[in-house]
Amino acid sequence: MRCDLHVHTRHSGLCTIPLLNRVCRESYNDPDAVYELLKRRGMDLVTVTDHDSIDAAESLRKHPDFFLSEEVTSITPSGNEIHVGVYGIGERDHIALQARRNDVPALVAYLNERRIFFSINHVFSGLTGRRSSHDFEMFERDFPGMETLNGAIPARNNRSAARLAGEWSKAPVGGSDAHTLAALGKTWTEIPGACTAAEFLEGLRRSRGQVAGASGSFAKLTAAVSVIGLNLISDYAWAIALAPLLALVPLVMLGNYASELLFEYRWSRRVMAQPEGINRALIPYSRVSIRSSIQS
Repeated sequence: MRCDLHVHTRHSGLCTIPLLNRVCRESYNDPDAVYELLKRRGMDLVTVTDHDSIDAAESLRKHPDFFLSEEVTSITPSGNEIHVGVYGIGERDHIALQARRNDVPALVAYLNERRIFFSINHVFSGLTGRRSSHDFEMFERDFPGMETLNGAIPARNNRSAARLAGEWSKAPVGGSDAHTLAALGKTWTEIPGACTAAEFLEGLRRSRGQVAGASGSFAKLTAAVSVIGLNLISDYAWAIALAPLLALVPLVMLGNYASELLFEYRWSRRVMAQPEGINRALIPYSRVSIRSSIQS
């Protein structure tokens, strides 16, 4: 069975761009349109991973091949923001997750207690801001899954995530991270032999997932941001004044793409330079930074 495990709809909230963060959505995808397109593109199961929201379930719960998920915005003990994909949850789980999202240890404890599979998303992306060596120690120690193929970030970043997941024995996860309809269902996770959503989720937990499909690209990201900008203009008549700024999108995205590659270059060399990785058993809460380990 195939499922795109990273999908956004209009319920993902507002974007984080200053000034536009009061009016521009992260995504304008209609949940019903998302479902129909994912099915046409060969997905056997459908889920939605909106940012800190399960509102899309209101119109999708009627489908027997739909299961509920979300992407939780969380804060690590280092004070850094991360995105955690959680799969196969109930509505009560959503409430509990949101109550714990600013405390990763509490969040992880709840997920483990409820046997909910979860992953660290876009581990080698600067999308959520800075990282620390302590964050990576936590990813290795506490996270059962790692997103190894994200359809919105460069192939190089995905390859490094896949290599790290292999070194750390993490269950692989793949999804389009689609904020527009164009990329939906073009990156996915497959569980061979699964026949139900329950079997699919159990396959994820058992690290039987096989990821496939497309990575991100400069052209793909530029097109997605342009579409979101056009949707903003269609929502607000006054936003037509922002139309000339769309001409700057390729330049801004070029800078973003370069920044993503630099982020991967910096952190993949710090993390994967360790010949034996970070030993969970010996240093469960290590205060020794990855950089210090490399230099010693």
